[in-house]
Amino acid sequence: MSQPSLDVIAIGNAIVDVMAPCDDALIERLGLVRGGMTLVDTARAHELYDAMGPAREISGGSAANTLAGLAALGARCAFIGQVADDQLGEVFAHDIRAGGIAYQTPARAGDPPTARCLIFVSPDGQRTMNTFLGASQFLPASALDEDLIASASVLYLEGYLWDPEEPRAAMRRAIEASRKAGRKVAFTLSDAFVIARHGDDFRALIEAGEIDILFANHVELAALTGLEDFHDGIALLRDKVPVLVVTRGPEGAVAVAGADTAEVSAEPIERVVDTTGAGDLFAAGFLSGYVRGRSLAECLKLGAICAAEIISHYGARPEADLKTLTAAVA
Repeated sequence: MSQPSLDVIAIGNAIVDVMAPCDDALIERLGLVRGGMTLVDTARAHELYDAMGPAREISGGSAANTLAGLAALGARCAFIGQVADDQLGEVFAHDIRAGGIAYQTPARAGDPPTARCLIFVSPDGQRTMNTFLGASQFLPASALDEDLIASASVLYLEGYLWDPEEPRAAMRRAIEASRKAGRKVAFTLSDAFVIARHGDDFRALIEAGEIDILFANHVELAALTGLEDFHDGIALLRDKVPVLVVTRGPEGAVAVAGADTAEVSAEPIERVVDTTGAGDLFAAGFLSGYVRGRSLAECLKLGAICAAEIISHYGARPEADLKTLTAAVA
């Protein structure tokens, strides 16, 4: 097997986040699912945008956020995701390349436009996301560079993108290319609504041994396993997934790998500003340790530090120097 030239290559939604603070009354008036993620169509996206206060536009997308954290930690990364040939598509492509991440997916001509996520941030930092998937739903398998996928130690897949048929087929093909090359496949479940729609697919991938590293939060773990008890859910999966990582918000995170179990507390921060991207950056920290052969406990610590940084400010891309923050661990 040849030595990998990349640490992580990810496939995910290419989204620009549009973020604005709001009060709880606005969440209720708009009929939003507080703290959740809802897919919206063009009309609803316009309605919600019109109801927002002053907003910031920041390139996002779950897997792309994870790569931004990984690149900031010094990892060699590449991204595959579909934008449209429009202004937001140019914003996304510029931002991801500026972060040192290889990005070569050609922009798609015509409608629909580049995806955007309208995020309402409550006073307690909770984010309510409303996603218009736009062009990101139309990532074709033909956009994959299988040699590039085979050159990465880890292929990282975003559960959100499993929903549309075309990128789902692309991700299945990417899994084949990665496993054929003897690499690892990491998968993040993304949200309980995705599991409600595609849980059977995910469970089949796990049973077939096609996922090496599985990321979930405690809600997603319960949705996937059908078990409300956190420890029962972990027990059910620990022999089926080589590495299982489950986050629990302010209660920290747990990882299991065979007989090895590690836990980490959440890093203390002065104030939670915005929880957008907390799981994405936790995955970034964990994977940065994983590709360097660090212990399970060290990987969790790196994840907790990165997650704490991201929830201390608006947006899901790091603002502080992650290398400096993690120096004591790294």
